[in-house]
Amino acid sequence: MATASTPSERPAPPPGKAGMPKAVVAGCVGNFIEQIDVGLYGYLAPVMAGSFFPGGDPTVALLSTYGTFAVGFLVQPLGGVIFGRMGDRVGRRTMLMLTIVLMGVLTACIGMLPTYAQVGALAPALLLVVRILQGAVHGGEYGGALTFIIEYAPRRSRGLYMGYASIGVFGGLLVGAGLSALVSALLDDGQMATWGWRLPFLIALPLSLGGLLLRRRVGETPAFLEHQRKNPAPQESPIWETLRAYWRPLVTFTGYAMTNAVLSYTWVTYLPQWLDTEGGLGHSAAFASNLISLAAYLPLLVLAGWLSDRIGRKPMLLAGCVACVTLVPLAFWVAQQGSFGSAVLAQLIYLVPEFCIAVPATASLPEMVPTRVRVTATALGFNVPFSVFSGTAPMVATALVGWSGTLYAVSGYLGALAVISFFAVLLGFRETSRRTLAPGESPAATDHAGGEAVPAAGKATAARGAEDHSPAPEAPAAAGPR
Repeated sequence: MATASTPSERPAPPPGKAGMPKAVVAGCVGNFIEQIDVGLYGYLAPVMAGSFFPGGDPTVALLSTYGTFAVGFLVQPLGGVIFGRMGDRVGRRTMLMLTIVLMGVLTACIGMLPTYAQVGALAPALLLVVRILQGAVHGGEYGGALTFIIEYAPRRSRGLYMGYASIGVFGGLLVGAGLSALVSALLDDGQMATWGWRLPFLIALPLSLGGLLLRRRVGETPAFLEHQRKNPAPQESPIWETLRAYWRPLVTFTGYAMTNAVLSYTWVTYLPQWLDTEGGLGHSAAFASNLISLAAYLPLLVLAGWLSDRIGRKPMLLAGCVACVTLVPLAFWVAQQGSFGSAVLAQLIYLVPEFCIAVPATASLPEMVPTRVRVTATALGFNVPFSVFSGTAPMVATALVGWSGTLYAVSGYLGALAVISFFAVLLGFRETSRRTLAPGESPAATDHAGGEAVPAAGKATAARGAEDHSPAPEAPAAAGPR
């Protein structure tokens, strides 16, 4: 028998315009801290290689550092399962408060690890352990944060708010790059090699404490509270239900997310290193060019989200795949001209496929699955392709260029992935941008999925089906293809 809910159990109303910024910031602050770590590790890898691995061949040491970087990504699906279950059972807010503390502590630990010269082989082993733990925490944080934001966002603006969330991701990379550049400019090579590289990692601890305080001030999402009120006793494990009933949208998402993963992480981790070591720019100029492109990208993220709300996720994803095949080789040709201006221009060209893919992909997966498994499904769906493709992106790019002697080998790799992604979107993805997402959202007079008006008499039926707003397992989305 249903019992009356206490005031603390009653679902909070969706926030108005004044409440959304707090929810968005609370959701993306963890991603911001996470990406600072990713940016620092990617940008400082050449310096860190000498601290954690024995001397000799610099390329081998750099590949070893990138390999440790990749391992952290490979364990993210496991973290997505562990923390995703917590988010779907206990709540998004509780899980996110735990992950942000763990992220700050683990990132700060990297800045305090002993070196190979001090403890020998124990140094890379400790780095590997910390990266594994970081990967597990990151695996839960990202899916939980996206779920938190998208369950708060208005239906017609979910892409827009995913654009704001993506600012947290790329803003973190920008801060990571900026801190790396600042420390490199202030310290000489000897100071950087011995202790200077550690300083940027230590800043994550006070940032995570500030993020914890912010998340404590934002309530649980209305969608989760409403689901919890109506379904107090879970019927099935979130991970098992996700794999059993929603594997098709996860496979489709993997098909286009892999291009997004390699595009992003080749740009922010490998390309600055190539411009420094192979492109002839020098360390400071290479990283400055990357900083400029990152700064230019931030406002475009919001525009991309808004545009995906207007024309749909599918057209933008298809355009991004085509742009990847056609424009990335052009960007690499421009990058090889050897000047600072050409490096900046190359990365701005590179941003075109990024603009089309990143935000629509981020918004699409949480829209394809129901409230009861959304954290688990989103975390698992993102972490599998990103752990395999983004974590290995700098290592694969380094190996391809070393083997072929040309940067175009990387564009060939990206182009092959983009062709696969194009057909995954064209044949497997059904538009999600206008679908009703959660029971916490107020019913609307019209459902714009497919552009059809919903009669008033159909509102009750729509409301009854709001909880399981995802498609049946045989159809990954409710709306027809665009």
